[in-house]
Amino acid sequence: MLLLCLTYRDLYIYNPVVRFTENMPQTPPFPSTFGSTGFNNNVYQTKEESYGGLYYHDNNLVSGSLEALIQHLVPNVDYYPDRTYIFTFLLSSRLFLHPYELMSKVCYLCVEHQRLSDPQADKMRLRKIAPKVVQLLTEWTETFPYDFRDERMMRSLKELTHRLASGDEFYRKAVQQMMQALIRKLTTLSQYEEVLAKLSATATDRLTMLKTKPQSIQRDILTICNDPFTLAQQLTHIELERLSYIGPEEFVQAFVQKDPLDNDKSCFSERKKASSLQTYVEWFNRLSYLVASEICMPVKKKQRARVIEFFVDVARECFNIGNFNSMMAIISGMNMSPVSRLKKTWSKVKTAKFDILEHQMDPSSNFYNYRTSLRGATQRAITAHSSREKIVIPFFSLLIKDIYFLNERCSNRLPNGLVNFEKFWELAKQVSEFMAWKQVECPFDRDRKILQYLLTAPVFSEDALYLASYESEGPENNMEKDSWKSLRSTLLSRV
Repeated sequence: MLLLCLTYRDLYIYNPVVRFTENMPQTPPFPSTFGSTGFNNNVYQTKEESYGGLYYHDNNLVSGSLEALIQHLVPNVDYYPDRTYIFTFLLSSRLFLHPYELMSKVCYLCVEHQRLSDPQADKMRLRKIAPKVVQLLTEWTETFPYDFRDERMMRSLKELTHRLASGDEFYRKAVQQMMQALIRKLTTLSQYEEVLAKLSATATDRLTMLKTKPQSIQRDILTICNDPFTLAQQLTHIELERLSYIGPEEFVQAFVQKDPLDNDKSCFSERKKASSLQTYVEWFNRLSYLVASEICMPVKKKQRARVIEFFVDVARECFNIGNFNSMMAIISGMNMSPVSRLKKTWSKVKTAKFDILEHQMDPSSNFYNYRTSLRGATQRAITAHSSREKIVIPFFSLLIKDIYFLNERCSNRLPNGLVNFEKFWELAKQVSEFMAWKQVECPFDRDRKILQYLLTAPVFSEDALYLASYESEGPENNMEKDSWKSLRSTLLSRV
């Protein structure tokens, strides 16, 4: 199996606030949001025809003009949009316009169409529409809080909520609660990014210490933790924490293209980077390189074999937990060329358990074995009674790949220029499943010493890995000999 090194291309905490009426749709736990078809099953139309620019087939919204879809998002006195529609449209609309542009249009429709700007507006009418608009804004701020890092978004939000809350103390409290929850999430995100920056500064390359330190004083994973189950638990802590900060919109914003009907301009000329998604991809790469570094570092092949067998056990424990991402990162590290070429070391390894793991993660038939295991873990999570059984951490690069190909395979617009909403039901279905997975709280105790090592221990660069590998088991052919000489000349001169 080839090393799956990922690239960038390849805090959501559900915190309900005051709800206004029993009949108002509420943001549900995400697994129940979408039917098995991926379409919205709660749109009450019965004919295969259009309604105000929206087109339905078998009761499912399948296409519409962008303006009609925006109007369908905005509540009025007699109407509130279905919760699955809200999530799907807020997720996918950024393929056509920036969130602040959508917010501007929503504000206009709320204020002008509902006559909220009229100082003589009917107070009874305001009381009917205000809770619905606040509810919509609450759905938006809870599920897509990172949209509001944009000052234009926050300004529009404050202006609209001020209009809604100005005449009623109850609405004012609801708005205040919504804003406080949003600010908490954004503050937590900023603090998380600061911590990551410090970790990044600490975790420097090990470069070529190689054999210069006596083995007795070198820190390695087995001196920090020699229990595979404990290490798998700590890896799961890191995975779930980093998953929790990925906003659903990041899956879409990572693949935003130009909209041909928007004057050939990208709707994200100043696009917010999918930074939490990128951070998570970088964690996968770090873990792979850490595993390879730990294997290549020991002087004695017996010790190297012991490290390999330890990581095989860790990967197996990750699989049992449902932590497929760490498992694949570990397997990827062991399949790196500098590790796989250590034939004398591998001859000392009992490889039966490793072969089973590789079979589980076999990429053939579009990762059929892994997808079967993932379905099993997902079913377990749905019926689980404990946080331990709810853990599903997908192999992230494959999740990204699936969403990417869905985006590439289906066009955003139909030949008649209407928005292809069938595509967006399916996109939202995939992302909503991820939303359920990322909300699970890790049930295991934290071990700060182990976590600190996993996050900050220096790792070998790719060149240093090769050099360490050659130092452990000498070159076998002229090409390897030339590479060894070149690496020694280049890297050891830096020490």
